[in-house]
Amino acid sequence: MGKKIAVIDYGLGNLRSVMRGIEAAGADAIVTGNAEEIAAADGIVLPGVGAFHEGMEQLGSLRDTVNAATREVPLLGICLGMQMLMDSSEEHGLHQGLGLIPGRVRRFPSVPGIKVPHMGWNTIRLEKEKNPLFSGLSHEAYMYFVHSYYADTTPEYTLTTTEYILPFASAIVRNNVYGVQFHPEKSGAAGVALLKNFVGLI
Repeated sequence: MGKKIAVIDYGLGNLRSVMRGIEAAGADAIVTGNAEEIAAADGIVLPGVGAFHEGMEQLGSLRDTVNAATREVPLLGICLGMQMLMDSSEEHGLHQGLGLIPGRVRRFPSVPGIKVPHMGWNTIRLEKEKNPLFSGLSHEAYMYFVHSYYADTTPEYTLTTTEYILPFASAIVRNNVYGVQFHPEKSGAAGVALLKNFVGLI
């Protein structure tokens, strides 16, 4: 029986493409908003697109399910899902996140001639050499980004950094909780390789 990964459906997210990415990485994916199915999974993916406060509101009672599950199984937050792992966000006022990784989500500052959102391909620079999530990937792999806010955290929790207006954490980690600001399911072979590594953590 294959490894089963729950892709959390809370009404915000590119769920089908994430599911296909996980299946391409060799695991069984189930898209679900059911707390029992999430709790029973071998791994969890928290995808998301949209505003932080909407994401937290939509997640609702599943917050406790997610927090409890991360004590036992690995979790990967993608894009908004990564930002929701943080303590708080400044998007549309100050809002509390899941608090799984310390830090705050901030908006990119305005710089003349540079567009926000940060959209398209950019490089990620590996900051932690031996983390298994990036095993076998180039030290400066290209990934696909779409975001106006970034995770402001400390080097302790920073897996990769990316430059856009300022250097920011493009992948974060604490224990078995991981987050990536980019979209691995839209990042070609490098993205599939990362998802395979995530499956390998289980």
